Amino acid sequence: MKKIIIIFLYLILFPVASSNPEDPEDVRQFFLKVFENNLPGVAVSDYVNGAMIRSADALEQFESIMDFPPFQGDIELGKAIWETPLPSGATYADCLPNRGVNIAGHYPIFDERSKKLISFEMLINDCLEKNGGVAYSFDDRKTMGALTAYARKLSDGMSMDIKVESEGALQKFEAGRAFYFKRIGQHNLACASCHLTHGGKYFRDELISPTIGQAVHFPVFRAGERLYTLHMRYQRCMEAVGAVPFAAGSEELNSLEYFHSYLSNGLPLRASIYRR
Repeated sequence: MKKIIIIFLYLILFPVASSNPEDPEDVRQFFLKVFENNLPGVAVSDYVNGAMIRSADALEQFESIMDFPPFQGDIELGKAIWETPLPSGATYADCLPNRGVNIAGHYPIFDERSKKLISFEMLINDCLEKNGGVAYSFDDRKTMGALTAYARKLSDGMSMDIKVESEGALQKFEAGRAFYFKRIGQHNLACASCHLTHGGKYFRDELISPTIGQAVHFPVFRAGERLYTLHMRYQRCMEAVGAVPFAAGSEELNSLEYFHSYLSNGLPLRASIYRR
């Protein structure tokens, strides 16, 4: 009976995802109900483990890799960029809120003045440009990728805390929700097709990670080598379903990140980790 109720709620929510505004917390609670059904007995705090959520062996291997991560050089490169004075003489720590510590979990933030979302990467570029530098490309692994691999780690342990506090912010949240449920590409799949409907279930021999918990650990290093920011991962998923991806840093992907990140509110950040 519980499963029938969950599916019924899903069928109600899915068709209106792009038209009728929902209270963001109601949406998050709906996702939690789905995963409570898909992952019985699993604590919400464990969702951060993604596809390793049911495998103690995989978690043990993960922690072993993280003891001596093969991508430490990329993080060190990011640290060097972070500490190198900008053309004005200031550093990133000088111009970011709280010197960049324990802030990543608040982004994206809806800016009431510009009526746009400000991502963590946009915050970094704004700091760079205001201090005489040239903005980094959002998909450049050696600059923005490496820098955020280090800078986001300064927020490790803080809880995701995305706010939706105005009509404009709600519109961006709704745009992200519509994107999440929109079927696209040659395979006619949505983000929700895999990570909501089947999140926490097996596809062949792979467990599909649940939506909640995904946004807290980017950038990731897939296979321990290839750096992916969250927007790069979105692009890879779009390519996998046969769709032309939006540009990293685009308004579309910013809205998706806003919605996606809100769903992980309350879970701790742990950036720059290994993923298969």
